[in-house]
Amino acid sequence: MTAGRGTDLELVRAEASAWLQAEPDEDLRAELQALLDGPADELLARFSGHLTFGTAGLRAAVGAGPLRMNRLVGRQAAAGLAAYVAATDDRAGQRGIVIGYDLRRKSDVIALDTARVVAGAGLPARLLPAPLPTPVLAWALLDLDAGAGVMVTASHNPPQDNGYKVYLGDGPQIVSPRDVEIATRIAEFDPPSVLLAAEDDPRIDRLDHAVVDRYVASMRDVRLRGDVPGVLVAYTPMHGVAGETLLRAFETAALPAPVVVETQFRPDPAFPTVAFPNPEEPGAMDLVIALARGAGAGLALANDPDGDRLGAAIPQPDGSWRRLGGDEIGWLLADHILKHTSGDDRLVVTTLVSSSLLAKMAADYGVQFAETFTGFKWMGRTILEHPELRCVFAYEQALGYLVAPRPLDKDGISAAVMLAEIASVAAEAGTTVQGRLDDLAARYGRHVVAEQSVQMDPAAAAERVRSLLDDPPDQLAGAAVIEVVAFPEADLLRLILDGGVRVQVRPSGTEPKVKLYGEAVDANPTPFLEALAERF
Repeated sequence: MTAGRGTDLELVRAEASAWLQAEPDEDLRAELQALLDGPADELLARFSGHLTFGTAGLRAAVGAGPLRMNRLVGRQAAAGLAAYVAATDDRAGQRGIVIGYDLRRKSDVIALDTARVVAGAGLPARLLPAPLPTPVLAWALLDLDAGAGVMVTASHNPPQDNGYKVYLGDGPQIVSPRDVEIATRIAEFDPPSVLLAAEDDPRIDRLDHAVVDRYVASMRDVRLRGDVPGVLVAYTPMHGVAGETLLRAFETAALPAPVVVETQFRPDPAFPTVAFPNPEEPGAMDLVIALARGAGAGLALANDPDGDRLGAAIPQPDGSWRRLGGDEIGWLLADHILKHTSGDDRLVVTTLVSSSLLAKMAADYGVQFAETFTGFKWMGRTILEHPELRCVFAYEQALGYLVAPRPLDKDGISAAVMLAEIASVAAEAGTTVQGRLDDLAARYGRHVVAEQSVQMDPAAAAERVRSLLDDPPDQLAGAAVIEVVAFPEADLLRLILDGGVRVQVRPSGTEPKVKLYGEAVDANPTPFLEALAERF
């Protein structure tokens, strides 16, 4: 996402020259010099705006200039965040900002620069001790009572990307209007001129592994049926940083050590064995499924590179394996939690574009249900807005799950522990994970979900969805539209068709596309998605 800026060539050249003088990395200095020496178009494109907060913070390809991820962009973001925290938190001088990072290109130096900027602003900077999963940072934020948190990661984006997730001290990632307020602070700083403290500044606290140990120890409480011995699980961290932490989590939770995909276990920012390091992508889990089949495992699990998402695959009665959809994993986790907890103060939360089945399960178990905009940050905010309720589960269909009281963000490691327990409980009962899904279908109807996307320029995608909000269709694929629900704050349109099919559309918050979501009970929603896609 970009914000407009003057593109007069001479002004851009002057700005780029200032960036060149401040750029700390030799490779990006060379890149920027080549842009200055080359045709004007690419230079103008790089300096025609700046990164702004999307669904999951700042995210872009690593490169030179304000529309790429680099150390100067990170310094500017850190300066704005530090200024915001100092102005809004009376205890900012004690709480400080906790900073984590993964092994993406330049994550470590962007994290250290962030610590130096925070210290230079007069606040404590608390730097995690090593490349670690995002859930550890989100958990440490609350464990350490920090005023804010930063995670340098591009999550499941392609190898060339990096990013910058921002949390405030109450737990979730930032949402409106705080993102706008922080962005305003960020814009007050000139990236090449941000003040840096020395690397050995006493306000930079290089944390030891004790905080990681406390996160791992919390996995004991994730188990709801600790009496059940575990089944064998195959696992891959997909070249990311979650592997060692997950193995420790399984050991702490008294689950058998997973067999791991050795070629994908060590962190590698090049992601050499996957074209797109996202467990949702077709083929991304092929190696772990093959390992699970060969090892006789009962479950195959995959984290995305920063460990906040969880993918899974299960064996079928005919011996084949099937990758589970994000909603299916959510149904399994919800059913297990609701069966093994009690109280009418329980709350379950999901997003507008996730399956409607969780609402039916909540009604069946007599618990509170909430639905939010897309993005886990909104679910975390909803949980905080209901202190009288006890959130026992939250999920989004894009493989994000919260199965413990904290962090207030998705956690693919604790979710892996619980899904392994679900497979174990099923095996003890003489059934399978697929059998559990079949049981849910028998109780609530077989909910069929489908997604499609249409590649489009982000601005055009948002405009096209807004036009549909103003003038929704009256039929799709021959089925009458009987209810139209608009969520203009999220640029999301929901259509309920005759027969109960639900179709939704929104522009992506992180990619240049329009996303379409369909759901039907004992029917196929795909033809209706295709009919809506034709309108783009």
